[in-house]
Order: sequence, then C-alpha cells, then structure tokens
Amino acid sequence: MASERLERRLAAVVAADVADYGRLMRLYDERTLTDLKNARRTLINPAVASHRGRIVKTVGGEMLVEFPSAVDAAQCAIEVQRGMAEQNAAVPQDARIEFRIGIHLGDVMIDENDIFGDGVNIAARLEKLAEPGGICISDDAHRQIRGKVSAIFDDLGAQTLKNIAEPMRAWRIRIGGETAAAAPSNNPAPSSQPPALPDMPSIAVLPFQNMSGDPEQEYFADGMVEEIITALSRFKSLFVIARNSSFTYKGKSVDIKHVGRELGVRYVLEGSVRRAGDRVRISGQLIEAATGTHIWADRFEGGLEDVFGLQDQVTTSVVGLIAPRLEQAEFERARHKPTEKLDSYDHYLRGAALLHHRSSLVDAYGVFKKAIELDPEYAAAHAMVAWTWMARQAVDGMPLAAEDRAEAIRHARLAARLAEEDAFVLSRAGHVLTYLGHEYDYGVSLVEQAVALNPNLAIVWYSRGWVSLMCDETERAIESFDRMIRLSPLDPLRISAWDGTAHAFFSLERYEEGCVAAMKALQFNVNAHTLGALIINAVRAGRTEEAQKAVGRLLKIQPGFRTSHVAEAYPVRRAKRQDEIAAALRDAGLPD
Repeated sequence: MASERLERRLAAVVAADVADYGRLMRLYDERTLTDLKNARRTLINPAVASHRGRIVKTVGGEMLVEFPSAVDAAQCAIEVQRGMAEQNAAVPQDARIEFRIGIHLGDVMIDENDIFGDGVNIAARLEKLAEPGGICISDDAHRQIRGKVSAIFDDLGAQTLKNIAEPMRAWRIRIGGETAAAAPSNNPAPSSQPPALPDMPSIAVLPFQNMSGDPEQEYFADGMVEEIITALSRFKSLFVIARNSSFTYKGKSVDIKHVGRELGVRYVLEGSVRRAGDRVRISGQLIEAATGTHIWADRFEGGLEDVFGLQDQVTTSVVGLIAPRLEQAEFERARHKPTEKLDSYDHYLRGAALLHHRSSLVDAYGVFKKAIELDPEYAAAHAMVAWTWMARQAVDGMPLAAEDRAEAIRHARLAARLAEEDAFVLSRAGHVLTYLGHEYDYGVSLVEQAVALNPNLAIVWYSRGWVSLMCDETERAIESFDRMIRLSPLDPLRISAWDGTAHAFFSLERYEEGCVAAMKALQFNVNAHTLGALIINAVRAGRTEEAQKAVGRLLKIQPGFRTSHVAEAYPVRRAKRQDEIAAALRDAGLPD
C-alpha cells in the first residue's frame, strides 16, 4: 500500500534553516519563537503563497518548501531574505533571526504530504554552504533562472556535498547586489597586473553616496569617509587603502569585485547619506570583495544641529562594529585554508579564533607558539602566548606555577619591545605585566599608550579597565569598561568587563550594583573569578545566603580555591584593598 502512494516529479526544492538556532533558543527562547512565528506569518507564508510554493514541513528553525519552478523558488527566497534584512535592522546582532537558504531543481519522491530523494538532500546540503542571510543554489537551478531573475550570481565552483556521490557546481545569489554591476568603462583603468593581497585584513572605504539631492551634504559624506579611513588606519592589523585611491571611484557605479581586484583588498565598505528635513540617515555595508558577500550592514540617524558630532558618532560606531566583523571574517578564511599551507599569520588567526569562541586555552597557546616558531618577531603572537597564561590563572583563580608565570612575563615583555605602535599588542602586554608581573606603573604606561594610539579599539579600553582596577583607580576602570562595551557591544570579552565592573563597584562600596554586574557575567560564563565578584558584593550587601551559595558553586568547580589566593587572583596594588576582598570572601565562608 505504501508503494502505491509514492509518485515522482521534478520540483524546485528550498531548504531553509535559522543560523545559530540553538544559541538563539538558549539565550532568547521566547523572543526567538515569537519573532520566528511573526516572520512566518507576515513574510514567509505570504511570499511562498504568492510564488506558488508549498511549505512541506517546519521543524524548529528548519523549513522545507516545494515550488513548481526554480524561478519561483529563487524569487521567493530573495524576497524573504530582503524582508528579513529589513526586519533585522532594528534588532541586536546576537538576537537576529537570519536564514540560510539552499535551492535545487531535481527529482523528488512524494509520500503523502512529505517529499524525499536527492532533490531534497542536495538542497539541504547547499543550505549549509550559505552564509546567514544568504542563498546558495545548484548549477541545475542556476541554468533555469539565469536571465529570468534580477540578481547577480557568484560562481562557487565544484563543491563536495556530504552523502552526495559527485562534486556539484554551486552558485551564490548576491542579495541586494543587482545594482552593483557597472560598465567597465566607468571604472578607473585597471593596471596590467592587480596588486597582490597583503598578508593581513585589507579594506577600502568608498565615497559614501549622497542620496539627499542636496549638494551641500557632499562635504558631510566625504568628511565622514575620511574620518572612517583615518580611524581604521590606526588598526595596525589592518591594511587600509588611502583616501586618494578610494576617492577615484566617487560618482561612479562600481563592481565591488572589480574594486577588490584593482585595489588589492579583501573587504570594501560602502554607504550612503540621506537628508530629510533636519534629520540625516547614514547607511553602511561591509562587503567581501571576492564573493560580494555582505558581512555587515547598519544605519544611523541623527539631527543636523551638530553634524560633526553625528559624524564622530557614526565613525566610532562603524569602526567599532567593523573591526570585529573583519576579525571574524579572517577567522573563517584561515579556518578553511588547508593546514599544509598555514603560515605564521594563519596560525595566529586560528589561535585568536579559539579564544574568541572560548575554546581550549591550552590549544590556543599551542597555535600561538607555532606562529612564533615561524616568525620569532611576531609581536601579537608573543602577546597572545602571555595572554593565554594570564587567562588560565584568571579563570581558575589558582596561582600559576613559577615557570609558567615566568614564561608569560617573558613573552609579554618581548611583545612590548616588538610592538612599536601597535595598540593591540601594547594593551595586552600591559595587562599581563600588571596582572602577573605586578609591574603597575609599566602596565599603566603601556595601556595609556595603546589608548592614545587607537581610541577606537575596544580591547585597549578593556585592558585599561583591568589595569586601572588593579591600580585601585575604580572610577577610571568603570569608565573604561563602559567605553569598551559601547565600542564592541557583542564582544565575548564584555563578560569579563562586567566582572571587572563588579569588582570596581565593590571597591566603591556600591554592593548592589556590584551584584547586578556579576550576575550579568555569570549568565554567560561561570568561573572562579566571576563567582568571587558576586560573593564579595553579596556578602557586603547583606545577601549572606546568596553569597554562601556562590561559595559552594565556586568550590565545586575549583575545590582548591582559598582566601589565601587573593594576592594572585586579585593582584590589587593597595594591600588594604586585598585585605578587604579577603575579609569578604572569608565572611562568606570560603576557607583560608
């Protein structure tokens, strides 16, 4: 009987999945379910119906849809992704629902209301190749829709798909990229040989388009681009194309791929400025030049009464948001590079990615050491070897062995000596030398140099916060942590910044605020140091039972932690402050 119900037909299959669905449900379960339900009701279901599709099934964040033609499937997918991008514009980055979509045209088997077969399997595998917010299609689908759908297609070449016998050619649909193509004659004449990509993230900032129809706003748009270029150039880890080169494209329609090849950059930032009455709206988007993939997009709005203040605000926000996106894009590039072709920089990137994703500190240490073997004068790698040792002690709350401490200090000093004017290296070296070396004055000098060199770099404010805290400059610490989080609101290090803020509140006897800051950190990461921040604030706030429970949690994850470890776990310059921390831990029930 089951075989009698089976039939076969050619269909365009769309497989969609919410990127990071598990993480979204862990952090924002009710919000995610509500937003997903609203997206299906207001956007997805109407789009599917208008393009003659049928939703076969939905499971959690996954969806399978069948269409009578590949053109219908592609048009629906583009409409959905554009609609989701608009809906996400006002949603925090880490709470956004972003679909990855795969499309294939092939044979499917129908059993009752479900569909099966290679047509479904291939669409599902293509979906895994798509970036969040992106669409990946098979060569079979591409042949049917080219010339019939207003979109630009990037050839991904032959792809090996899991459980599919033969490699298949795949294509990426560039969302919103159909206006990016340009007649080659409008672009500056290409050189006979394009410049090679530098061995670091590279970016060009194109002139922002004046969308207001008011020529007076040209100076505003141009000035903002110049400010962004200047701010980005302070990042020693970035190769930034100078204004004189990027402004040769002003007033011209350009192909981003062409710009990337001609200027020799991996990433391009473009944007627009629109004036409406006494308000200005600025939009920006960061694009991977080789593929046309949109890595980041955002918009900013403000009044014209202080155009230069708005310009500064946009510059700070754009730079603070772009830097982590570039870093993540570089992590992904290194992760997909064959291991036999890794150089010192790629090892460094892989180690940084391990830390970014809170993976093994031991593994990250090994990768950074390999980077140093390949390049003994790699300042950032030396800084990160030292950092991994410091992080182990900070997380565990247990003193390092003498030889491990000595190695960390040695690498931090080497990093500081090799850093020249690298704000990232100076800040990390200064942090380590203050925490492990108790070199308070030298640590302050290094982090203040870093802030002066690049005030748009979140990590320098983070390190300044901890160094200030260890020097008992608590108001300065809170100010620094707040600045760090404002620059990089989704940075994993914000958890440690909340921890530091909790300790600063303890020193200021603002214990209830200290409890709030510590609890924010503990929502994301439970370790000895953060539990200690909760304990000392809770016991002094009179929340004795809560403090005692936190002591129990601390001893469960770190049975050897003792009050006598305060000098190492919390190396505050003033002995009086260390005594206050120790007394609070002792009063909460932590053994001596």
